[in-house]
Amino acid sequence: MILPALTEALSPYFRPIKYSLFPPLGLATLAGFLDPDDEVQLQDEHVEKLALDDTPDLVVIQVYITSAARAYRLADHYRQRGAHVCLGGLHVTSLPEEAAPHADTIFLGPGEDTWPAFLADLRAGRPCPRYESRVRTLDRLPPIRRDLIQRHLYLVPNSIVVSRGCPHVCDFCYKVAFFEGGRGFYTQKVDAALSEIDRLPGRHVYFLDDHLFGDARFAAVLFEGMRGMGRLWQAAGTVSSVLRPGLLEKAAACGLRSLFVGFETLNPEALRAQRKAQNLHRDYGAAIRRLHDLGVMVNGSFVFGMDEDDHTVFDRTVDWAIANGVETATFHILTPYPGTALFRRMEAEGRLLHRDWDLYDTRHVVFHSQRMTSEALESGYWRAYRDFYRWGSIFRGAWTKETAGGRLRHVAYAGGWKKFEPLWDFAIKTRRICRLLPVLESVLSEFGRHPADERRSSGTEPTAVTERDVA
Repeated sequence: MILPALTEALSPYFRPIKYSLFPPLGLATLAGFLDPDDEVQLQDEHVEKLALDDTPDLVVIQVYITSAARAYRLADHYRQRGAHVCLGGLHVTSLPEEAAPHADTIFLGPGEDTWPAFLADLRAGRPCPRYESRVRTLDRLPPIRRDLIQRHLYLVPNSIVVSRGCPHVCDFCYKVAFFEGGRGFYTQKVDAALSEIDRLPGRHVYFLDDHLFGDARFAAVLFEGMRGMGRLWQAAGTVSSVLRPGLLEKAAACGLRSLFVGFETLNPEALRAQRKAQNLHRDYGAAIRRLHDLGVMVNGSFVFGMDEDDHTVFDRTVDWAIANGVETATFHILTPYPGTALFRRMEAEGRLLHRDWDLYDTRHVVFHSQRMTSEALESGYWRAYRDFYRWGSIFRGAWTKETAGGRLRHVAYAGGWKKFEPLWDFAIKTRRICRLLPVLESVLSEFGRHPADERRSSGTEPTAVTERDVA
């Protein structure tokens, strides 16, 4: 089972820590369906060199858009060595006709129903060339084969997914095409999710769910069940879920310390154009205040290059994020992925520049933008990163916090994430990345000290969250 490296992950000029954060959990999940006496290896090219001189009976490769070319070369290599090669993942689902010539079997959509069917067919000697997901359920999943994961190669080995998909439908989102033909959002049973969390050693957990808060009832019961586990955890959610009264408090009480939030743009017209209605009429500032008041850091996500954007969007976005004390920010250039409504629209308008999938990485411009040249859009994207993560900007953002502890934690997290990439790269190459996990846990643990309590101890009155903030 192979996860090929994304193109940019192997670049000697651009290798951020994010490529050594998480193990290939999807493949480890599929491995749970294998028989106990099946011999299986899990290889992740982001953290190890692939051994290509072996002769397996079956090769399974997970394909993303910027790893597609590499995945196809690996598939062709193993087919020549006599292996039955399977390809699946987001890119295969989006462009099955492109992937099919490189595989004996391709998988479209999630694999919880198609993968067991394929294994039965393979053992019977009649595997099909194509399997399409139709039944969407996480009931009765076998335990994830975490024994196949080389934990020491990852900063965050305790990754977990307790749901699939997202209840929202945004034009630029890759996942919409992946879940076509069935339910686009569904969850595990709470007891099964809690059991999987309980299996994980240590304190830190990272939920890789697209939207952990997507089913409020499920999330509330999950968070209640996690109380007392002593976990420190990170996840992703939406602005609207942050503003929902009660749910965020439950999450923080059981250990939430950092949340990835898709703000995407500060322009309501751009949100409407991309059908991201869940962000409309939401007070972004109130969402950030709620998170900070509960001791939760913010990783804000922003997209540049929407038709409503001009050359001023970069400075406006960066200044807003700094002024609101966002600890870390992830910037992207709008990218029309195959299978999305955005791709179809731009293709119909003749705006796609090429189909070199290696460059569909949200760091390069691959379409004709409306109000900027490609050069201006790319240079603005890089400038946004530089400006946000300057030491001066980090200290400005930290100074929005009301307490000395809050300021120190902001500097430690934001500075550690972006200003020490040579250290991260050294740790990755020397296979010592796991030794930095206690540092991450320490920062997260300190940030979890409730800011309101710090203010009280310093004699400063806490800031109230008003009804307007959560309306």
